Amino acid sequence: MAKNEIQKKSNSAFEAIQQTDNSGDKYWLARDLQTLLEYSSWDKFIRVINKAIIACKESGQEVSGHFSQVVKMVQIGSGAEREINDIALSRYACYLIVQNADPSKPVIAQGQTYFAIQTRRQELSDDKDFQQLQEDEKRLFLREELKEHNKHLVEAAQQAGVESNKDFAIFQNHGYRGLYGGLDAKGIHKHKNLKKSHKILDHMGSTELAANLFRATQTEEKLRRENIQGKAKANSTHFEVGSKVRQTIKDLGGTMPEDLPVPDDSIKQIESKKQKLNHNKPMRD
Repeated sequence: MAKNEIQKKSNSAFEAIQQTDNSGDKYWLARDLQTLLEYSSWDKFIRVINKAIIACKESGQEVSGHFSQVVKMVQIGSGAEREINDIALSRYACYLIVQNADPSKPVIAQGQTYFAIQTRRQELSDDKDFQQLQEDEKRLFLREELKEHNKHLVEAAQQAGVESNKDFAIFQNHGYRGLYGGLDAKGIHKHKNLKKSHKILDHMGSTELAANLFRATQTEEKLRRENIQGKAKANSTHFEVGSKVRQTIKDLGGTMPEDLPVPDDSIKQIESKKQKLNHNKPMRD
């Protein structure tokens, strides 16, 4: 089976076991997720869940809002049933579980991509303030977020052995190649008809910026979580994450980032217009 077919099958499997409560919110049952993630023992899987609960606490989230104890009935033969304990999991809880699960299982890597993308999409959907922003304001917000997270990515890459400016440029190009189907920074410039002096990130729309923000945050987390060491491994990690983000965009029916339109105004031009607008606003008594 081809790699993209495996990915689609995996995404469908995660969606197939999701359930909906009376409020219309999606949730997953831990025992269903256990089977899908190929954990044969509940005892082993509960240890992963406990790690996820700790991560949930450390992130400042209310654990009960993401991990809820439930009891369900299962058949034990001859029509008889018995009660077993289970846990209703939010999308964020599932994300934390796959982040703490056995990374050697291919389905875990697929689960990490699926739940991370879906969690981020839900966060943006729930953020009413973000939804009310105009496209230019969204771009300013995401560009600032990406600027900040790129600092963290630089730190994580340095800890992995990416030291010089040249090393980091090569490292960045690996991420771009993964996300942009083989195009590096120069290739993106050429494909989008950007000038050599143009900064790629300043000429992206909000959708493209969001994809790159996700690439950066997930690469940083993976470098730190797996304690990646060596420039070659760091580069391959960045390429791998970029490729998974690209595949997920494809599976969701999105437009590939290199094919997204280039906005008329750059980030600098938007900032300049905003400054002039604020400067020309009449002062109130």
